[in-house]
Amino acid sequence: MATKSVSIRFEEEMLKKISYIAEYEGRSVNSEVLCLVRERILAFEHENGKIEGSIRPELNVKPSRKD
Repeated sequence: MATKSVSIRFEEEMLKKISYIAEYEGRSVNSEVLCLVRERILAFEHENGKIEGSIRPELNVKPSRKD
């Protein structure tokens, strides 16, 4: 699976908050954002049916410390 880069612009306060959450979970901001995107995709598919393709979180995101 190819990995692509996307640039995201955050308001400063939002970046501070997502950075706090990422550090709390033992992740980088990038990994935290990927987790949030994956959660949203799964919720969307639950409500609307599967989107063709696969999602493999183990490729880009280390697991949370909180289990």
